[in-house]
Amino acid sequence: TKAIKNTKRVPSFRKLLRTSKIKLDNKLKNKQYKQQSAAKKYRKEQKKLREAVRDAISRKPFPLEECKKKQVGKCLLREEDEEEDALPLDMMDEDDLKLMEDLAQKASFLTRDLSSNEPVHVKKRKCESVIDKYEKVPRRVQTEPEKEVIHLLPIKDKGGIIPQTMEKPVLNVAQDEEEDTEEMEEEEDFNEEPLPVLTPEEMAAQRRQKLQERKMHIAALASAILSEPDNNIKKLKELRAMLTEQDPNVAVIVRKLVMVSLMEVFKDIVPSYKIRPLTEAEKATKVKKETQKLREFEEGLVSQYKFYLENLEQTIKDWKQRKLKKSNVISLKAYKGLAEIAVKCLCELLVALPHFNFHNNIIVLIVPLMNDASKMISELCFEAVKKLFKQDKLGYASLGVVKVISGLVRGRNYDVRPEVLKVFLHLRIKEVELQKDSEDIAPKKKFMTYKEKRKNLSRMQRKWKKAEEKLERELLEAEASESKEKKLKLHTETLNIVFVTYFRILKKAQKSPLLPAVLEGLAKFAHLINVEFFDDLLIVLHSLIASGGLSYRESLHCILSAFHILSGQGDVLNIDPMKFYTHLYKTLFSLHAGGTNGDTEIVLQCLDVMFAKRRKQVSQQRALAFLKRLSTLALHVLPNSSVGILATNRVLMQTFPKMDLLLDNESQGSGVYLPELDEPEHCNAQNTTLWELHLLQRHYHPTVQKFAAHLIVGAPTEGSGALSLDLSQRPATELFEAYSMRGMTFNPPVASVTPRRKVLSHLSQLPKIYLYLIILSFYNDFLTCLSY
Repeated sequence: TKAIKNTKRVPSFRKLLRTSKIKLDNKLKNKQYKQQSAAKKYRKEQKKLREAVRDAISRKPFPLEECKKKQVGKCLLREEDEEEDALPLDMMDEDDLKLMEDLAQKASFLTRDLSSNEPVHVKKRKCESVIDKYEKVPRRVQTEPEKEVIHLLPIKDKGGIIPQTMEKPVLNVAQDEEEDTEEMEEEEDFNEEPLPVLTPEEMAAQRRQKLQERKMHIAALASAILSEPDNNIKKLKELRAMLTEQDPNVAVIVRKLVMVSLMEVFKDIVPSYKIRPLTEAEKATKVKKETQKLREFEEGLVSQYKFYLENLEQTIKDWKQRKLKKSNVISLKAYKGLAEIAVKCLCELLVALPHFNFHNNIIVLIVPLMNDASKMISELCFEAVKKLFKQDKLGYASLGVVKVISGLVRGRNYDVRPEVLKVFLHLRIKEVELQKDSEDIAPKKKFMTYKEKRKNLSRMQRKWKKAEEKLERELLEAEASESKEKKLKLHTETLNIVFVTYFRILKKAQKSPLLPAVLEGLAKFAHLINVEFFDDLLIVLHSLIASGGLSYRESLHCILSAFHILSGQGDVLNIDPMKFYTHLYKTLFSLHAGGTNGDTEIVLQCLDVMFAKRRKQVSQQRALAFLKRLSTLALHVLPNSSVGILATNRVLMQTFPKMDLLLDNESQGSGVYLPELDEPEHCNAQNTTLWELHLLQRHYHPTVQKFAAHLIVGAPTEGSGALSLDLSQRPATELFEAYSMRGMTFNPPVASVTPRRKVLSHLSQLPKIYLYLIILSFYNDFLTCLSY
């Protein structure tokens, strides 16, 4: 029974299946630990045996006579006393003498240490015969370490389940270590060979040769891919692998060339549609060879395009984090050049492939770089986004960019560059009107069902109805009404995000440098804002102007935004924007020939919206006051501003009746003209004249002279006093840009130089006041040039 109890039972198959992997690992660890502890215990026992044998040899017992002979010379007196006290041997029996001799041979009682207090029997137990003890230990052959066993699937037969096991193969570690040491020795021997020292000329020639080889390899791969993209799609991977060039002599140039080459290759071979991943059902179905080949090409193209974009992103990240690669192949300064090329490639792909995969990922990479400290990189991103907005007809890409910009502005707590928001001005949504007509708002006409036709129509009527519905469907497809609806929906969503961004800045960051960009954007898209927000927005704009914290240009943008709102859908609102007219009238003299000359363009836009588009809501007194003040302003601005202002005066004289009152010296009215009064309705402008036109008629700029002469005769559309078509059909803002003096040259250029004597003769014939005005205007222009 004991033997049966001690035998280890074989685990059943069900128990093996139930055992988890962790439990098996723990069992294996316990087994190994037991083997190690047994081996350790065995080593300790062997060590004790060796020590015991060594002690037994050193403690060999000696006979009594030999011990006495050795100590004769040392203790003679003691021997004499002992001889005297000792009993004679002849008085002892033979048996006693034999017993004493036997004890003397053993000498255990004599050699024992009598100073110890231990009992005799304990000492005997401890000092048992070491050899006997060693002999009692069972013999153990040097066994090999127990091998690990792998449990296999069991076999079932008539007798039951038979478990199957297999020894786990053990690697020969010693042999591997010897091979590694031999390889290391060979490498050391190889490294000990001295490298040849090259001169600078030889190094430059070697670098040129390597670079030429890399260029030829890149060109061969790119040309092979472009010639047969379907068959050579795997070469894209080989070309992309060159982005990790490790030769420090040519690494930077090779990587730049590979980036640009891959960008051009992708622009050429990418299809005009987005590639979607295949479903499991599509992968399982059998298709033609051509279809399978096309699928493999598309899958390889998308994967390589993705890896290429990841490489570009990693290059930019390495430059932003200012870290070196582990291989130290590229220096820190060279990373900036690589990052610039990577940004250029991303910008090109953003504009060229807006329909392809991962376009939103490119947008997420490009938009934050618009706010980068590097001027070159930020300008590249600005230009790319502007091009994308201009060429985006449907609106998908524009919507993606606007979403990312809105998130960037909000995420950085409105601490971004104003140019980031100025990009919104290039959106192609000018012509879209969000307010639909009643016909569009009405529900669409639904076609009758078969049951309704059967119930309400006769057989002939059903036949005609079927033909009519077919024709209507074809007309709807021809008009592409679905695409128009999609476009309208996308543009509506885009504008909502833009306006939300603008309103957040107006509400939370009124002192932010983004405010001019916000006001400029509102001025551009104000006619598309929902009518419900008009009152609140006008109150906010007026409060910004009244606060006095805005610059002159920002206040002009506020006025322009307000009048864009009122001239669009705001026509139905009964709002009198007199406070905006008063503010513009009061601040007109802030313009001069210096730094504010560029703001004249915004003033001209404001005047066009305030008078030309709202002619029915403007009184005659207000129009006369503005006409008089603009004529005075034209005397002390640059020629291009004078041309634009006089063109605006021409529009006022032709739009409003009775403007010729200011050209008549004999007309009389009530009151006196008060030029210093800031209220245009109460300054009595009808009691003055446009004497400034006589001075402008003698202006040094020929176009200013033509406009002044034209206005003096009442701005006729026909006859001798009429302007040429080149000047009369162009708006004031376009004339302002056309005659700009940014290049510090006369525009139009001077035809010929008048001799000095003729100039002096002409000047001598002029009155002194005219000479004074000419000198003053030249002096003013000279100061303007110095300020630029």
